[in-house]
Amino acid sequence: MCWYCGSPVTDPEPIGRSLRCADCGKDLRCCRNCRFYISGGGCSESHGEIPQDKDRANFCDWFSLSPALRSAGTGEKAARDAASSAKTAFEDLFK
Repeated sequence: MCWYCGSPVTDPEPIGRSLRCADCGKDLRCCRNCRFYISGGGCSESHGEIPQDKDRANFCDWFSLSPALRSAGTGEKAARDAASSAKTAFEDLFK
């Protein structure tokens, strides 16, 4: 699934640097879609480069699509939308 929208990644390996999610347009070859990505921004591959922007395409030679991303899921967009809705509901209490 795309890290952002949760759509399954159906493109075959290797994932090219220019490939984007068909649903949301985010880069597929980025740290957040890699099997070596550690939540919080790290990389478990000892030789991996650590790009500044984990959401954008990069040239890391160690990139490998995480197997978990081949199926659909919720993605980060759903979590952001839920947080935004909760914040709006809270702010509406004080209007």
